[in-house]
Amino acid sequence: MIRLCEERDVTRVCEIYNYYVETSVITFELEPVAEAEMRRRVENVRQDFPWLVIEDEGKIAGYAYANRWQQRAAYGQTLETTIYLDSDSHGRNLGTTLYRELISRLARRESVHALVGGISLPNAKSVALHEKMGFEQVAHFREVGWKFGRWIDVGYWQRTLAPK
Repeated sequence: MIRLCEERDVTRVCEIYNYYVETSVITFELEPVAEAEMRRRVENVRQDFPWLVIEDEGKIAGYAYANRWQQRAAYGQTLETTIYLDSDSHGRNLGTTLYRELISRLARRESVHALVGGISLPNAKSVALHEKMGFEQVAHFREVGWKFGRWIDVGYWQRTLAPK
């Protein structure tokens, strides 16, 4: 089941995200995010855009959301998309189902023209998901993040939505 994130989901969202903060270069945050901060982030996004969760066997297995890509007014119709799955939920098509729903909701909005996804590289699973969803690589920045004692590249994938 896919639904909008609610207050009761923040603890689980925080657990999913902090796993990646502590164990991977998928996010460039260096310290785990407190629940109060995650709650603030969810509330800020939900003012304008969907923050979705996917449940699997009664447990939140992942989340996806969209937010402004850049703050300048001319970028207003371009959003950055984000998706995280519980580390035990990969390989079951949950990411595809969740991301497809997020993109579908965004595509129905007159105010959304383009979607951008930033991916730390290498990350074959995320690249495959984005390309499956119709994103194309448009940029590759070399050694722009430093985490766990090494430099990390970041690629950007973009999908332009059909005119409404």
